[in-house]
Amino acid sequence: MVVIYLVVSVLLIIFMTSKLKVHPFVVLLLVAILYGIVSGMPLNQIITSVNTGFGNTLGGIGMIIILGVIIGAFLENSGGAYALAEKVLKFTGKKKIPFAMGLIGWFVSIPVFADSGFMLLAPLNKSLSKKAGISLSGTAIALALGLTASHTLVPPTPGPIAAAHYLNADLGLVMLFGIPISLAALGISFIFIQKYVAKTYIDPNPEISEEELNERLKSKPSALKSVIPIFVPIILIVIKSLLTSVFGYKTEDYDTFPIFVKILLFLGEPFMALLIGGFLSLTLPRKLNSNMFSTDGWIGKALVAASSILLITGAGGIFGQVLRDSGIAITLGETLSNVNISIWLPFLLAAALKTAQGSSTVALVTTASILAPMMATLGFETELQKAMVVIAIGAGSSVVSHANDSFFWVVTQLSGMDVKMGYRFHTLGTAVLGTSSAILLFLTYLILT
Repeated sequence: MVVIYLVVSVLLIIFMTSKLKVHPFVVLLLVAILYGIVSGMPLNQIITSVNTGFGNTLGGIGMIIILGVIIGAFLENSGGAYALAEKVLKFTGKKKIPFAMGLIGWFVSIPVFADSGFMLLAPLNKSLSKKAGISLSGTAIALALGLTASHTLVPPTPGPIAAAHYLNADLGLVMLFGIPISLAALGISFIFIQKYVAKTYIDPNPEISEEELNERLKSKPSALKSVIPIFVPIILIVIKSLLTSVFGYKTEDYDTFPIFVKILLFLGEPFMALLIGGFLSLTLPRKLNSNMFSTDGWIGKALVAASSILLITGAGGIFGQVLRDSGIAITLGETLSNVNISIWLPFLLAAALKTAQGSSTVALVTTASILAPMMATLGFETELQKAMVVIAIGAGSSVVSHANDSFFWVVTQLSGMDVKMGYRFHTLGTAVLGTSSAILLFLTYLILT
């Protein structure tokens, strides 16, 4: 019966978020409590699970999400994203603008949410497409898929961080796999864009003139300065992962470590790495002023925007904790382990949730919450396997973006596409991206495990 209750719970999450448009936080909280009641958990245990799940989750990753959002706010408002865009375009050339926009999107979406990243870069995308005399369709979808690739597969984006936290996966290993797999899948997606999407012409018709765009670019920081707040945290986190996973520096032997190892382990903690990135992002504006730090300034607006994702992430932790405490891990784990689909299980579950309710983050959080209690039973026990499960969930959470996804409307409305075009280009493109990621991951999984 607990398996039936879980299926009903997932369907209820999908129905309430996609059809009734109830906020995912409310849905996840109510469904978690309802599941605890019908599965026979003691009422006092349900309360304990709710408090524990919410507190432990936000205690573990809340600050990481907040710091990532602050970095994104300074990158966006200072013009740093434009600096990165110009540098990539100089490297690729104007004839490869779709390829360039895909890479730009991939970089920008690491600290900036995909929706805001697309809105930020849409004017630049239109101007460059117009100047080169090419269709906006190819460059817009390339940008959208680039944003989606890192948004679902590369920490410190909140979704992958949350999934890694729930599954107790090493964040550095998730990065080491997520970065190359997302880039390779994006490369495959470019073939789809070139052979299919770009053949339909859409007039870029930029909303701002080239002169206005150039005026905006005058106050931007350098590309090098802009990239530092993104990559310094990534490098620090990866170094920590290599020290613990490859060089064998285990926590229990901490007192015997050389001082430089202790410092690197300290700085490589995701919270500290993102805090350093946050301080580095303060160098992006030409001049700091107190308004940037006010409730109505850059940081204030960014934190308001981040509040929803924090609540959804915390509610996902509640749902996962209730599942753990209900004892479903043994029952459901034994049932699913008999279905020999290996790493495809997390991919398919995340894909079903993403397609049904629209949010990649909700799909990541919910899938990780469901799988967390049964990882050992399913045979995902090593650090390598846990990291790959996170990537599989991320790949599934990009399949597919359609009318129930706010990003679908951002892409289509800012690119002059009607709904039919949106399904043909953006929806199908996310299917290509997510499926390619899953296939590449599966091949890697076969080789390494």
